[in-house]
Amino acid sequence: MKLTNWHIITSEYPPQPGGISDYTKLIANGLAAAGDEGNIWCPSTGDSAMAETETRAVGSSGVIVHRDFGHFAPADLRRVGRKLDQFTGPRRLLVQWVPQGYGYRSINLPFCWWLWQRAKLKHDRIEIMVHEPFLAFGEGSTKQDMAAVVHRLMVVILLNAASRVWVSIPDWETQLRRFVLGGNKSFGWLPVPSNIPVVDDPDGIARARAQYASRGSSLVGHFGAYDRYMTEQMLELLPSLLNGHDKLSVLLLGKGSLELRDRLVELHPSLSQLVYATGVLSVADISRHVSACDVMLQPYQDGVSGRRTSIMTALSHGVPVVTTEGKATESCWAESDAVKLTKASDVRAMVEAVQCLLTDEAEAIRLGIAGNALYDQHFDVKRAVAKLLEVVE
Repeated sequence: MKLTNWHIITSEYPPQPGGISDYTKLIANGLAAAGDEGNIWCPSTGDSAMAETETRAVGSSGVIVHRDFGHFAPADLRRVGRKLDQFTGPRRLLVQWVPQGYGYRSINLPFCWWLWQRAKLKHDRIEIMVHEPFLAFGEGSTKQDMAAVVHRLMVVILLNAASRVWVSIPDWETQLRRFVLGGNKSFGWLPVPSNIPVVDDPDGIARARAQYASRGSSLVGHFGAYDRYMTEQMLELLPSLLNGHDKLSVLLLGKGSLELRDRLVELHPSLSQLVYATGVLSVADISRHVSACDVMLQPYQDGVSGRRTSIMTALSHGVPVVTTEGKATESCWAESDAVKLTKASDVRAMVEAVQCLLTDEAEAIRLGIAGNALYDQHFDVKRAVAKLLEVVE
């Protein structure tokens, strides 16, 4: 197989926090493990010493990090362009696209135009990985609607520059195709894997479980970002789930979980000894805590989909999952029978699904095994890397 020199353009990269950051590192390391050469082009962390080291030396992962993008201003684009030109062309550029990531209050048209020029004038192969295509209309202020218009213009430029478009969920392809100007455009589904490796630590898992669930009690977990929807959903779900069940505890994992617990206990003081929260944990501790749970409860407003890294963590750990189906949900979720699916608005159904798994050990074991198999078949990072390698030209 012909080896490729990859140039991955991203708005963030470790140690910068964020889902795009974690995803890019997983993909870059996967490509390097396959024998390809990897170059990451990203903004600076502010640590000049680290930037100097990364740009001059290949690390143990086989990936070189170039922190040259600054604020993605025109001068930054010209500087990166000159450095890219030092590599043998045509180059293969894989762009991690989320419009809010590239500065200029999410309307960086010069960045998109720069990519178009790389494709048309330098003959570079541009591939776009779409994590989110654009803002929706009617979900915020007039200023947000104006940004949504510009986002669609940016997408038109990007699609015209790209030789291939990857999407985190198939629904993005449906939305993007109407912006393709002339001819067919190659699209591919590239689901987002878990960014939490499984830690094999039975003693540590047992200690975590003992901290939140007494002997003979069950432990239901939730892992994610506690945005407005999730906060409102949990404030309605958890009292219904815990009502009359003193042998059941709930563990909230992730940034914002402490604040949610405080609000919940303020509204329902009787739940203070039944609901726990961890706040931000290390990657290894997240793994231990997820493995300590009997069931993970993971509702999503638009339905479970291949871009939800929180459910990927549960699946990869073999923990049975109750989740929701919606407009973004791919067919594999129902076809595999690997998770318990309910409607996002049906609180009663979610509660009943959790209670069913807590009382049916055989079904919980089956679901955990099936979920892990689904993850391996569709969502593991090795699947994404294999798809990228398949289309090397």
